[in-house]
Amino acid sequence: MIVGIDLAGSEKRNTGFCVMNLKLECKTKILYSNEEIIQEVEKVKPKVISIDAPLFLPLGRKSLKNRKGPHLRECDRKLLEMKIKFFPLTLGPMRKLTERGILLRKIFEKKGYKVVETYPGAAQDILKIPRKNSGIEKVRRSLKKLGIKGDVDKKNISADELDAIVCAYVGFLYLKKKFLALGNRKEGFMILPLP
Repeated sequence: MIVGIDLAGSEKRNTGFCVMNLKLECKTKILYSNEEIIQEVEKVKPKVISIDAPLFLPLGRKSLKNRKGPHLRECDRKLLEMKIKFFPLTLGPMRKLTERGILLRKIFEKKGYKVVETYPGAAQDILKIPRKNSGIEKVRRSLKKLGIKGDVDKKNISADELDAIVCAYVGFLYLKKKFLALGNRKEGFMILPLP
């Protein structure tokens, strides 16, 4: 099993959660609190957890509160080279998301889970499928063409759940060793599909 998490910066906002098997069958739901996310992961005991959130600080940066130090990681610079749009992790609301992502990564790793960082927008750009701002139906159709089944057909699926499916799909590619790793060992990698 693979878990994909489209993490929100706040526990009050929707976090998309997807469980996917190796046949690309998925189940999705919306979660809120860290506790809910941890409980759902513990039920599944996945081989990999693929999270849409920065999971590491740039090398040389002590914290997000101190404004000194680098704003970009090596993986972020690679995204810029690839002309993929993203928000730097030191930008306003991204700080909360980064803090939450790092906290959950540490909790899951302590429990023995493999955790990877991904970015659905970049994955969709690489796979040449639309991002969620193009409309849910376009994203849904593109995911189905990749062979994804199950809750991708859910009548009122949210954009957050679709992004969680993309995260889980990247986790699937990671297990199949068909992935691109941007970054470095000291700073952490961002896992994306191969171009």
